[in-house]
Amino acid sequence: MKDLQPGIASVLTELDDLQSSATTALRDLVSPSGRIDAEALELHQHAAHTLSWLATYVESLHQIATWAKDQPGEIEQLIARIAIAEYLVQIAGGIPMSQTEFARLSDLGLAWHPSDAARELMTGNTPEARARLVELIAADSGSATFGATGLDEDLEMIRHQFRRWADDKVVPHAHDWHLKDQLIPMEIIEELSGLGVFGLTIPEEYGGLGMPKAAMVVVSEELSRGYIGVGSLGTRSEIAAELIIGGGTEDQKAHWLPKLASGEILPTAVFTEPNTGSDLGSLRTRAVRDGENWKVTGNKTWITHAARTHIMTLLARTDPETSDYRGLSMFIAEKTPGTVDDPFPTPGMTGGEIEVLGYRGMKEYELGFDGFEVKGENLLGGEPGQGFKQLMQTFESARIQTAARAIGVAQNALELGLRYALDRKQFGKSLIHFPRVADKLAMMVVEIMIARQLTYFSAREKDQGHRCDLQAGMAKLLAARVAWSSADNALQIHGGNGFALEYQISRVLCDARILNIFEGAAEIQAQVIARRLLG
Repeated sequence: MKDLQPGIASVLTELDDLQSSATTALRDLVSPSGRIDAEALELHQHAAHTLSWLATYVESLHQIATWAKDQPGEIEQLIARIAIAEYLVQIAGGIPMSQTEFARLSDLGLAWHPSDAARELMTGNTPEARARLVELIAADSGSATFGATGLDEDLEMIRHQFRRWADDKVVPHAHDWHLKDQLIPMEIIEELSGLGVFGLTIPEEYGGLGMPKAAMVVVSEELSRGYIGVGSLGTRSEIAAELIIGGGTEDQKAHWLPKLASGEILPTAVFTEPNTGSDLGSLRTRAVRDGENWKVTGNKTWITHAARTHIMTLLARTDPETSDYRGLSMFIAEKTPGTVDDPFPTPGMTGGEIEVLGYRGMKEYELGFDGFEVKGENLLGGEPGQGFKQLMQTFESARIQTAARAIGVAQNALELGLRYALDRKQFGKSLIHFPRVADKLAMMVVEIMIARQLTYFSAREKDQGHRCDLQAGMAKLLAARVAWSSADNALQIHGGNGFALEYQISRVLCDARILNIFEGAAEIQAQVIARRLLG
């Protein structure tokens, strides 16, 4: 990004100062006594989320600028120029949090008066730049990504391996699985196991591949580009492994991790309850000691891939005297995998399917427990009351992976939109030659790369042992919005055909919608980011 240097460096410093002022302004609103007042934070929620989105944009600009320094190609330089210009303009005028909600500096009582250097950069998103970017990606439509990712050669080899596999084994069938609301075939799961997906980041000493989180991001991105259900299969094992690595005893690690890594057992996460949603601290499902074991009673909902699995990472209340997170414990609860005719054969456990718009390949379930038995040795860590803490330790990886899944869905939408725009002719020419169509494609390319770089940065921070809950939350927040906007715009390019079930983009739109909800709804995620920024 030679033509943008050194101006970008001074503008990034300017934005850091703006974020600092915004943080101070919010602190004055919600911390009148020096500590965060929960009621004041809720009252000023819009202002708090304005800070979260501002900080997400500032970090995004840092990462896209860092990436672009080493990318001399024309595509990369155009992406960087458009990205920086557009995000600066949005910071000044209003950042879209949703279709009807905007984060504006005035919500914090602030105004930004961009420097001359910033104003110069804000002119970079021109019709000519967007048109040239689309011209270049149309000529390079067979690429794995539009623009170099900045990852090393080994990770790019992994990308190409999983892209080829997804194109061969997933893409031809994904839409049919969706339309028929079918479970992903076991043959696919067995092949993923053989490829090492379920043990990707599990340490080698426990039978895994011991690869970095950056590899997990690339694999999740490419599998989700094929079909989000396939990209999400590894999420179950990632969550279970993170819980056991971070909170399990040595015996639990030695027993369960090799089985997870090999795919011998499939896990599911059983946390959410019907009346709690994001308020995990108020869970009511209870586990009571019964001799050396535990008996679980209660209800859970939105449990993904519950029928086929062998174990559940199950969060339950073991201290009946508590009503918050302090009385929760995590269990590795064993169950018998079900069949189509008998999905939940394990005594003390029942379940029913929740029919959903998208994200169908693993299915969602409501579960009921009535005296369901869990072995005493399967209390995670061997000590009750640690469940919430153990779960919190997994959120960095889970949100990084969800951001990666969102990028894969967005990339799929972009490719479908580009292909349709090239093939479909109206008024004597391909749709791609109409500026509003080309603009949509250009901004998809740009925002996908922004979200990608923010997600890769989060993964690198995790791999280096740094606390990265803030960065992971920002990556998930932004990538989920980008996935939805990409799917929506790609469907718009398809016109009426996009509304027809036979076209893949109709599925991608449904799949993209869930990303703003699970692993932390956008509003909850923004609230968490704001709290973290306030310290």
